[in-house]
Amino acid sequence: MGVAYRMSGRVADAEDVVQDAWLRWSQTDRGHVRDPRAYLVRITTHLALDRLRQARTRRESYVGPWLPEPLVTDFGPTVPDTAEQAVLAESVSLAVLVVLESLSPLERAVFVLREAFGLPFSEIAATLDRGEAAVRQLGARARKHVEERRPRFDVDPVQQRDLTERFLAAASEGDLDGLMELLAPDVRLVGDSGGRAKAPLRVIESADKVGRFLGGVAREGMAEGMRFHFVEFNGGPGLLVSHQGKPDSAFQLDVLDGKIQCVYIVRNPDKLQSLHEAMDQTP
Repeated sequence: MGVAYRMSGRVADAEDVVQDAWLRWSQTDRGHVRDPRAYLVRITTHLALDRLRQARTRRESYVGPWLPEPLVTDFGPTVPDTAEQAVLAESVSLAVLVVLESLSPLERAVFVLREAFGLPFSEIAATLDRGEAAVRQLGARARKHVEERRPRFDVDPVQQRDLTERFLAAASEGDLDGLMELLAPDVRLVGDSGGRAKAPLRVIESADKVGRFLGGVAREGMAEGMRFHFVEFNGGPGLLVSHQGKPDSAFQLDVLDGKIQCVYIVRNPDKLQSLHEAMDQTP
């Protein structure tokens, strides 16, 4: 699931890939498989590559900005090492996944397998049926591309949760001055609705414009039956808004030096289906 989601950016596609991988595994003569993990990674990667190539064609006609589908994460129980948690959290962050969208499918595969899972280039080369030298070149190119475009942000969950709570309080109360104190001067707001909900069709940039947009939303008031849930998704604290028992919006913030650098809002209903269970588990 980790490989498939980082490759596709969609929970539904990742789950389909894992299901297809399992079907192939169940039909395989296990006696000829020397390394089950490597075999499964190889199948999953190839299936995810096929999905990714198909998805890139569909996204050319996507309405408005595109964001990955929020993925509920909780590394604490399975990854006790805090440094490793930070690496895993960054590898599924919305900011990084957005940058990965600009890589070619093969570059993305090499980057995910190398940077997120630490596989040696020899194993990645075997997985992708490519020469090791070519894979090393793909990896170097992908890493350089990501480093040049990856936004800087802190991965301190305590600070992120604190700013998320203050952001919610200021935005819901229409406190423009309070909002402006939280926003970095060059803050960006990215909304993904796919044309199926109300959201900006372009990225909004600068504290003044983002503040005025959020202030306008606050002035419209809360709809009856709207509730707020704090949920961890994509490696950090996020805010899930539900309306009449259904997920309505997912918010997450990029934070650096105590200021909000980017506000992500996912409102496409197709991308919120996997958050139903998380919504039910929060007060």
